[in-house]
Amino acid sequence: MNKHATPDLAFDIESGHPNRLGADYDGEGTNFALFSDNATAVELCLFDETGKEETHRLEMPAMEGGIWHGYLPGIRPGQAYGYRVHGAFAPEEGHRFNPAKLLLDPYARELRGQLQWDDSLFGYPMGEEDTVKDERDSAAFMPKAVVVDPAFDWEADKALRHRWEDTVIYEAHVRGMTMRHQDVPEADRGTFKGLASKPIINHLKSIGVTAIELLPVHGFLNDQHLADKGLSNYWGYNTLCFFAPHRQYLKSGAMREVKEAIKRFHDAGIEVILDVVYNHTAEGNEKGPTLSFRGIDNASYYLLSPEEPRHSFDTTGTGNTLNMAHPMVLRMVLDSLRYWVEVMHVDGFRFDLASTLGREPHGFEREGAFFGAIRQDPVLSTVKLIAEPWDIGDGGYQVGGFPWPFREWNDKARDDLRAFWRRDPGLLSETSQRLLGSPVQFSHSRRPATSSVNFLAAHDGFTLWDTVSYNEKHNDANGEGGADGHDHNLSHNLGAEGPTEDEGILNARLRRVKGMLATLFLSQGVPMILAGDEFGQTQGGNNNVYCQDNEIAWLDWDAAKPELMRAVADLVAFRKADGGLSRPRFATGPDAPHEATPIATWHHPAGREMESADWEDQGLGLFAMRMQLPEARDMLVVFNTGDDGAFALPEGNWTRKIDTSRDVIACDEPAEGEVPAGWQSVQVFVAG
Repeated sequence: MNKHATPDLAFDIESGHPNRLGADYDGEGTNFALFSDNATAVELCLFDETGKEETHRLEMPAMEGGIWHGYLPGIRPGQAYGYRVHGAFAPEEGHRFNPAKLLLDPYARELRGQLQWDDSLFGYPMGEEDTVKDERDSAAFMPKAVVVDPAFDWEADKALRHRWEDTVIYEAHVRGMTMRHQDVPEADRGTFKGLASKPIINHLKSIGVTAIELLPVHGFLNDQHLADKGLSNYWGYNTLCFFAPHRQYLKSGAMREVKEAIKRFHDAGIEVILDVVYNHTAEGNEKGPTLSFRGIDNASYYLLSPEEPRHSFDTTGTGNTLNMAHPMVLRMVLDSLRYWVEVMHVDGFRFDLASTLGREPHGFEREGAFFGAIRQDPVLSTVKLIAEPWDIGDGGYQVGGFPWPFREWNDKARDDLRAFWRRDPGLLSETSQRLLGSPVQFSHSRRPATSSVNFLAAHDGFTLWDTVSYNEKHNDANGEGGADGHDHNLSHNLGAEGPTEDEGILNARLRRVKGMLATLFLSQGVPMILAGDEFGQTQGGNNNVYCQDNEIAWLDWDAAKPELMRAVADLVAFRKADGGLSRPRFATGPDAPHEATPIATWHHPAGREMESADWEDQGLGLFAMRMQLPEARDMLVVFNTGDDGAFALPEGNWTRKIDTSRDVIACDEPAEGEVPAGWQSVQVFVAG
């Protein structure tokens, strides 16, 4: 078993410990620890600096509680390593141990090399049943884990902790953000160094962003079926390692580049939120490769079919589901989260398919083990936590079902606001709910009015500009015959499918987008915009660019629309002015139960408050929300999704502050009586 072992390197039995999993460098040597409850032996494999040649193979000398561990003196940062794990190859019982397969440490902090697809990566001979064991060595095709030095001079850096009421989220992709930005040095584009460069940070500050939410940055896999088609996994929802940053995103190859980027964002007052994928891994179902968890301890790390443990139990649509009910798997996820907060200084997380994380034996449980562990954790309970509140399993749609302190992506807001601006009839009541932060979904269990993360577009689906440019998705480049991507886009091309030189159509698109953005930023809750929506980014009608690591998905900075960019900046500035627009309490009617509660009333264009029949008026697309904020502004927001009209202001002195029908939407002029309400526009009037 130890044919690669050499006498010049041996474990120090006295110094080893199982307390910290992964490779823990202490200045003199490194402690290695790996959890595998069902293994019979574990070998640590060390590689040369290229990560290609195995130099040592050492059997881990100790095990307790399923944690195999040993301390190696003299092993320093930069050492590449992997594991070979011995045990039963009994797929019918859920065990798939195969020491011929080099395995990635689940706690790896840094990666060296890229995975190269080869049949030897699979635990069974390709083309045969997965119950047959494959004996070929996979090391030559595997990335290796790297021992890292945790030291970093953060100076005075600490988590920013912006209030949710003050938060404006910008969803972005590390690579796509900079690949076409002329002011970012070409060598830095597509990396964390480019992302945190001065041109990008200055842009985010200019439009008022307070938090950048990054699509997955954990080490992920480029799916073989995509590679075979000349495509790649662009979004990164295919995690292989929950601690190490994705190698392609590092110009230097070192994880400290991420720390340097986060520090620069913090210096600019911008929080960093990571989109994390703890519901599944890149190994797929039982037919997938053996790269890490499957070979370390398949029966512990994954949910398996109770009737046939040979098969994976899949609630994510990706082939497998992490077994969050296992305490050591839950610990791994919590260790990962704490690592990114305490060591890497991130400010929060958005949890992909978060309903999966709350699945207990009897279905989704908002008081389940994962949420309970997060809520009691003194570190994790204080950062920003955002749930994508659905998965594909039975009962997986859970918008409004998550416990405090989680916030949630609110696709109901996205759909209702898109439909409202598309002039779909009968949406006044639904729109009013979205403007108030969706109290029907979130005003319960002592949850605040900042529970809803409102958005008009996200990475998955049309960009905002494409919602006004295309009636149908155009996903031909994905190579799936148009079968991929959803059809519920709630879009309208306003007269031409895709690009046009018709000035009337272009003007209509611009006005509608400005009106939609105004609705987003004038709503209670937390606004989020998709990177590029502030300047009219298009993906050519592709609503599923998960595999398009190219100019289809990369932001086209040269085509940016300055008028739209300035409108976003003005809307965010208005939202933040005079104590801010958002409040932690849900708005009520005039009989507010508390002096800190906002008061909302609804007004008909004739000048009176809305009546029951008005809410049922299928053709009414012009109405107003009056929001009286405690110790702050009393404002009237007039929405007009239809043609030119007029609106009778309530009595009093009013000042027009926003008018999206104008080239420059910010204004400051007195108004009274009946005022014009331009087609497809939003106006804001402030009393006093």
